[in-house]
Amino acid sequence: MALARWMLDSLRQIQINELWVQVQGHQMHCLQAGAGPELILLHGLLGTASAWEMTIPRLADESTVYAVDALGIGESSRVPGIDARLEAQADRLIEFMDESNIAAADFLATSHGGAVALTLAAKYSHRVRNLLLHAPANPFSDLGDPLINFYLSSLGTWFAHRIATLPASMQSLALGRMYGDPTQVQYGSAAKYIDSLRVPGTVDYVLNILRTWFDDMAGLERALAHVRHIPALLLWGDRDRTVSLDSAQNLRRCFDRVEFELLPGTGHLPYEECPEVLTRLVNSFLIRMRQTGTGPQLVRNKAQAG
Repeated sequence: MALARWMLDSLRQIQINELWVQVQGHQMHCLQAGAGPELILLHGLLGTASAWEMTIPRLADESTVYAVDALGIGESSRVPGIDARLEAQADRLIEFMDESNIAAADFLATSHGGAVALTLAAKYSHRVRNLLLHAPANPFSDLGDPLINFYLSSLGTWFAHRIATLPASMQSLALGRMYGDPTQVQYGSAAKYIDSLRVPGTVDYVLNILRTWFDDMAGLERALAHVRHIPALLLWGDRDRTVSLDSAQNLRRCFDRVEFELLPGTGHLPYEECPEVLTRLVNSFLIRMRQTGTGPQLVRNKAQAG
């Protein structure tokens, strides 16, 4: 009930606009709200801009928010054979920023979107003010490797093209694995992902990402040397079954100025599981960075100390 009141209160205060921006001759969709310094939100592998809907109103209290759908998913154009490598995705986001007159931005990104943000920051560091990363896909986590290898097989590819036709109960069961507490899956949450997957071309786009996954992770490990100077906030659910919590330790060492926050009882979808906690941590970090212009000191979470 408290979460419902929080959501209704937020939604009354802010208008969320839909925009389509021309990128490489195709339409990139985003949700835009608020005023102030620009904050770009990047979704995960199967996610879309709509995944951020519960957080956008409160994030918009401090920022001009742009929740972007990558080309190939969500409400953006499907582009057959699109280059889905991390660097290509980063390049397209830079074109999105250019077309939107965004000189530099803060980035809040999750999972695969976190890997895209790290790649962008390594190549275009002057366009990134701060990195706020929730369980970003990274070269130090191999938790998802067996599943990736399955979907790269003939059987996995066949199955991927049929996920959207599975019974709703099976879809909800799969989504529940992403939650820290599977019984707390939000009503209608699965539909956001499945509706996007039903659009012809979406599954092919996701499989394109997986085909270069291991090469991308190797390239990202080399690129991390170029993000060291960027202030960062790392967020992780202590029940994340997708990107290993252990990998956070190695990732923290890649930044000179970094804060770490553990989200108790949370899995891989904090923007659905604990949006009020997530937005509070994000806004607090951004306010401090914008007021002082200096990065944070390393914060050791008790659960990770030692």
